[in-house]
Amino acid sequence: MNHVILVAGATGELGGKLCMELLNRGATVRAIVRAASKETTKAHLRKIGVTTIETELSDLRSLTAACDGVSCVVSTLAGLHDVIVTGQSQLLQAAIAAGVPRFIPSDFCTDYTQLQVGANRNFDLRKTFQSIIDERNIQATSIFNGAFTHVLKYGIPLLNTNDQQIAYYTGKLDWKIDFTTLDDTAAYTAAAALDNATPRYLRIAGGQVSPRELVAISKRLFGKDFQLTEQGTVEDFALYIKKVREEQPQGEHELYPSWQQMQYLYSMFSAHHATLDNDRYPLSWQSVEDALK
Repeated sequence: MNHVILVAGATGELGGKLCMELLNRGATVRAIVRAASKETTKAHLRKIGVTTIETELSDLRSLTAACDGVSCVVSTLAGLHDVIVTGQSQLLQAAIAAGVPRFIPSDFCTDYTQLQVGANRNFDLRKTFQSIIDERNIQATSIFNGAFTHVLKYGIPLLNTNDQQIAYYTGKLDWKIDFTTLDDTAAYTAAAALDNATPRYLRIAGGQVSPRELVAISKRLFGKDFQLTEQGTVEDFALYIKKVREEQPQGEHELYPSWQQMQYLYSMFSAHHATLDNDRYPLSWQSVEDALK
């Protein structure tokens, strides 16, 4: 069967990698791109064999035409309510109108089904879209990959290379945190997009590591002893985040305000995969240590 996959968000890093993985698997790939997207990025997509369709998420007629003959729509969009809820809803409506059987939303994150509303603003937007897509007559599959491994390179408290410290919360020293690289997430998503029998949720992780294990990894990578620093309870951390959020209302209009970044860290210590669906497709997974190298 000739799979035709439509990708939204192809000009982003994950979306671009996904397009390449799909092409490598023999799929026909279309990508909806905004007129304002970089010409060099759009040209690169066309060069590797992607058919680009310039449109906006507000143009339902154009989106519906782009979905014609498509076997699965995959969204790797990033943004706030106007993108994750409104924009994806428009894309969903177009997919259904065109008779597309399957839709993979932009849920590449921690398993938000384990989190309460309010724990993570960006995940709450995905919960809202989840409630919309689950009421529609289309096969939806969300892929939860935990955190992207490269966030550990940003000097976050979980792995602070400047101060050589590793933060953890009370009772969470051996808590396993899910990490997956962009490459592995793209490869797995491509395989799922070509699989007509995917379940509602797929949970993956290239590695599951605890703060205690990060100490040993850091020693091997940097040749230095990193210190574990207890930050109190996750409950107190949540209260602190709430306070900071209330003091910074302008952050509601930003994708990654400081309190949102704190919410991501909170999510890492509040939800993780009890079981993994890694073995569903024959992939070689990159460990956290290898990714950091």
